[in-house]
Amino acid sequence: MRKLVFGARSSILSRAQVDEIKRELQCDFEVVWVETTGDLDQKTSLRDLRKTDFFTRELDTMVLNGILDAAVHSAKDLPEPIPRGLRLAYLSQGLDPRDSLVIKKEPVRIVATSSERREVAVKALYPHCSFVDLRGTIEERLAKDVDGVVIAEAALIRLKLTHLTRVLLSGKTCPMQGKLALLCKENEDIIFRLTPTKRGVPLSSHSNGKDGKH
Repeated sequence: MRKLVFGARSSILSRAQVDEIKRELQCDFEVVWVETTGDLDQKTSLRDLRKTDFFTRELDTMVLNGILDAAVHSAKDLPEPIPRGLRLAYLSQGLDPRDSLVIKKEPVRIVATSSERREVAVKALYPHCSFVDLRGTIEERLAKDVDGVVIAEAALIRLKLTHLTRVLLSGKTCPMQGKLALLCKENEDIIFRLTPTKRGVPLSSHSNGKDGKH
């Protein structure tokens, strides 16, 4: 039997996410690393996006075209609805769903984030700070010349960056933040092919044909 081929984004974080899926499912598969629209377009603000396929389009198209058996996504990046012809095959156990404010220098006056929700959480701690938009990989975000950067705690854990000075933010977080998702063709049981003792976790709000940020 041939080894299954999965696709994922090419960032260091995405590579860590793929390793997490392999450990959680106790399986192995080949990986194709892909740059998506969201990776190549560094100008569009994430504030303007609401559950689109900005970070998933190319990978999902490759699954539909039979180039990939499945795509590995951050679950929070899944479009709504999931593209016709695909289904959610697996939803990972996930890591800490909270957001963290990584403090680079004090006093904290300028914070980088692309989320109004995160701005509200930061304002509760630093009411006089201002905000700048944020794009790029985690490494590029942390290198930005600002006083603080808001990063998902799960990303810091996966990249072994929990030594950084940070404050865990309170309040709501992005739905399914910290979890990973596998998408495959709707007529495939990709998890059973990987490991017959495991089954994917259904997610009714992302079922095909029904409507359920970085």
